[in-house]
Amino acid sequence: MLVHRRIHAWTQANPFKVNLFQALAATALFAFPFLLSGRTYLVEFVLSVAICLPLAWRRTRPVTAAGIQAAACLLQLVLVPVTGLPADIFVLATVHSLAAFAPRWVSLAGLALALVGGALFMFRYFSFPYMSGPHALIVSFVGLVAVEAVVVVAWTFGDLTRTRRLAMDALRDHARRLEVERQQERDLAAADERTHIAREMHDIVAHSLSVIITQADGARYASASDPDIAPQTLATIAETGRGSLREMRRLLGVLRGDELASTRPLPSLADIPELVDAVKRAGVQVAVTETGTMRRQLPPGAELTAYRVIQESLTNVLKHAGPTVQAGVDLQWTPRGLEIAVHDDGRGAGAEGPPPPPPAAPPFAGSGSVPGSGSVPGSGPVPTSGSGQGINGMAERVALYDGRLVAAPAAGGGFRVTAFIPYTEA
Repeated sequence: MLVHRRIHAWTQANPFKVNLFQALAATALFAFPFLLSGRTYLVEFVLSVAICLPLAWRRTRPVTAAGIQAAACLLQLVLVPVTGLPADIFVLATVHSLAAFAPRWVSLAGLALALVGGALFMFRYFSFPYMSGPHALIVSFVGLVAVEAVVVVAWTFGDLTRTRRLAMDALRDHARRLEVERQQERDLAAADERTHIAREMHDIVAHSLSVIITQADGARYASASDPDIAPQTLATIAETGRGSLREMRRLLGVLRGDELASTRPLPSLADIPELVDAVKRAGVQVAVTETGTMRRQLPPGAELTAYRVIQESLTNVLKHAGPTVQAGVDLQWTPRGLEIAVHDDGRGAGAEGPPPPPPAAPPFAGSGSVPGSGSVPGSGPVPTSGSGQGINGMAERVALYDGRLVAAPAAGGGFRVTAFIPYTEA
């Protein structure tokens, strides 16, 4: 950094020290010479000190400094009859400081007082005895105008400094507010991203683990009577685990900013048959019906939302509905959008007591399931128990596309989840 830049930075950071140095220098140059002269100028010395020293507080206490200086100037008109003091030049600095740092009314009052003081100064100390008549009046008027003009110029520069200072303060305040708003936006974005990640993790992990646990429990009881069922079960578990691992890798790739991972296709309505097959292999009978005609293609995010709603609902069927449960997935295309209904005939939310033990018969058979064969518990989670993360996640997803979701026990038993996702109007 250059030397002048360092000096400028120091003066901006230490304004009082700069003003104190200026006041002491002015006192040394304009007051102490009266003590060094042969004659006694004690009054002039005291008045000069009273005019110069207040300059040290012209920024921090401009009103007090101006009051002391004004009193000294008024006493000067009475006690110094011959000529003015050289320190009177610093009245201009005080006028500038009042305009720049004092309240507005004080600034205007100081300007008026300085104009009056300038006129008194001219009439008291500047006379032209060698002139008379119109010439003396003209010269006095020109001198008065010159003095008042200098006072007005000093006040104008101070007012410009005040305007610039206020503008800089406003800019700094605006910058602070923008920084606070940016931090709040970053916090909100981070919270939204955490919620999004939690939803994705729950949808991927909960469904896959529910299938794996169901298969493992079923194989544990079924292998006692049919050892050949174990390879089929392990194959289903392995397939489910690999699919979950692929989804996790995709999600982690998006978080790392992996372009290849972020461009992989997300689950959509076309993947619902594969999802249903996985649930069937877990031992739950699922029937899918689709009615109506699609008026327009849903956005990829809306299709992902529909897929996740069905996935979470079927996962809840696996977890809570009870044995020998049957579920249905109804997709109905209406002129306004897609209606989704996932229902089961299991225990539902009104069931009481612990779930029954897994049946001895195998809960699955190969790639499908045998009607009437056993199943592990599953249906929509009870809103009054548990964390409700799944239902909350579904509701948040649907709300993003101005849809609605209702999850409640069905009137005839079981649990029912209905969701509506409207078309996105252009």
